[in-house]
Amino acid sequence: MPDHHPERQSPIDAHGIIGDMRSAALVNDKGSVDFFCWPEFDSPSIFCSLLDTPEAGIFQLSPDLPDARREQIYLPDTNVLQTRWLSDHAVVEITDLLPIGDTEDDLPMLMRRVRVVSGRATFRLRCAVRHDYARATTLARLDGKDVVFAATGQPSLRLSTDQPLRIDGNAAVAEFSLEQDQTAQCLLGAVDDPRFKEGAADLCLERTLKFWRDWIRQSSYRGRWREMVNRSALAMKLLTSRKHGAILAAATFGLPESVGGERNWDYRYTWIRDASFTVYAFMRLGFVDEANAYMRWLRGRVSDCRGHAMKINILYGIDGRQELPEVELTHLSGHGGATPVRIGNLAYTQVQLDIFGELMDAVYLVNKYGEAISHEGWKHTVEVVDQVCETWQQEDVGIWEMRGEQHHFLHSRLMCWVALDRAIRLASKRSLPAPFARWDQTRQAIYSDIWENFWNEEHGHFVQHIGGTALDGSMLLMPLVRFVSAKDPRWLATLDAIAKNLVRDGMVYRYHNDDKHIDGLPGTEGAFAACSFWYVECLARAGRLEKAHLEFEQLLRYANPLGLYAEEFDSHARHMGNTPQALTHLALISAACFLDRKLSGEKSVWQP
Repeated sequence: MPDHHPERQSPIDAHGIIGDMRSAALVNDKGSVDFFCWPEFDSPSIFCSLLDTPEAGIFQLSPDLPDARREQIYLPDTNVLQTRWLSDHAVVEITDLLPIGDTEDDLPMLMRRVRVVSGRATFRLRCAVRHDYARATTLARLDGKDVVFAATGQPSLRLSTDQPLRIDGNAAVAEFSLEQDQTAQCLLGAVDDPRFKEGAADLCLERTLKFWRDWIRQSSYRGRWREMVNRSALAMKLLTSRKHGAILAAATFGLPESVGGERNWDYRYTWIRDASFTVYAFMRLGFVDEANAYMRWLRGRVSDCRGHAMKINILYGIDGRQELPEVELTHLSGHGGATPVRIGNLAYTQVQLDIFGELMDAVYLVNKYGEAISHEGWKHTVEVVDQVCETWQQEDVGIWEMRGEQHHFLHSRLMCWVALDRAIRLASKRSLPAPFARWDQTRQAIYSDIWENFWNEEHGHFVQHIGGTALDGSMLLMPLVRFVSAKDPRWLATLDAIAKNLVRDGMVYRYHNDDKHIDGLPGTEGAFAACSFWYVECLARAGRLEKAHLEFEQLLRYANPLGLYAEEFDSHARHMGNTPQALTHLALISAACFLDRKLSGEKSVWQP
């Protein structure tokens, strides 16, 4: 087992993210890029010190100002990140971005720009590219004024800067000083990237700023939490593949859900569930193009080139590949010592019946506010819904991808009901042919099954699965998908039970199962951020506006300084798990939209 050096790692929430919708990098508040996969989101990493030591790859660039106050901000309405140092002797800023390319095929380039705002500062640079998750031997060599990083079987990269570089330990290093208003620039990208030519960087920055600002200007949200909602939208857009239209669950892999634990998964893929929820959030804010692009990507997953329907998987690679085998990177010590660090995700082999509901909800929304469904698309939809009619009574692993025994989970039943409900609504609105009698009979059967078999009279609340007594954070979706009235007495009793048993200072845990056969994994996890925002929306829908408002404001304070959220919170509300997580940000958007409307006394013209 490799040695662990926790003092060299930054906390998960001490990071900003930059990206070009092809890849993404994390920059910590010390000025180091300590996570970057290249050239795709799910390619092997070239910087991975976030999950080990700097020897796993890092791009360090910072001034020698040990007593300075450090801050990170995004340039307004963009995903261009600025890290600032403020000291008695100097004020320094480093601007980081992945420029938006002219075409979707442009390879990612990391651009880092240093500026001394006042005073004088000495800077130290160390760029250590480590190919293939630091498994390959990367060699650095001088190429004129540049440094080229190469490894057998891996794409070579070039570092170009206007400061003299030398090589030390197969890393590019430099030390230089700048006076007030002086700047320095670093570019890291493919060896033959045309943007290395002189003067191109200024144009790249201008175009990138304009791209993000033009995009977020389309948002229809004008409520009181506009800054946080826009930041969430920008984060979700950054996690969207410009080329394919797929939407990632998160930008990272291997970040732990509990300190020192083994729940360390790879989220750099597209989950049908998470992406379909993201369609809801995009539509809610008026971003129809992103929703349409995702549905076009999805059509390629549900039918082959001859138009024949295919089995729908839980998750896919961004490019649509179906097999994502898990590999443990045993040479990495993990974030905070949490091992094993995993890439790939075996969840692709699981059965999760709830995905049909999320899928059909997205299809319904896109048809209502975006592109109308095609003839072939409706044929595939009918096949999917018929499959739900055949399988809804089966056991599965549920929304949380339990690695223990299968059960009849409430959430899976609920979303099977959603699949039937949205399909019937869509067919009715579009006058599409459908076996209405069969579908409606199945929808009613699922409805009755939930009320009869998942309500526990003794405990006075709904239960996670048949035969159990546990609560589950996914129950918070019951009123949000309009299965039950938000003020139904049985639902309110369940909401109160969740508040008593799963909520801690506004942070909601997915479940508290002592039986290992449910979860299938040792140890515990943090509170789930998305569930926490679902809880706020449930409170608001139940008319408990004062409590919902307070809980929401508390959750907003748990964001990192840039307004980003990871998957979970620890007991101190510090971030755990992969980051930033799309599911968290879309849940924030949904809660903000509904709560703002209720507090303002407005009626919505947007209805799912």
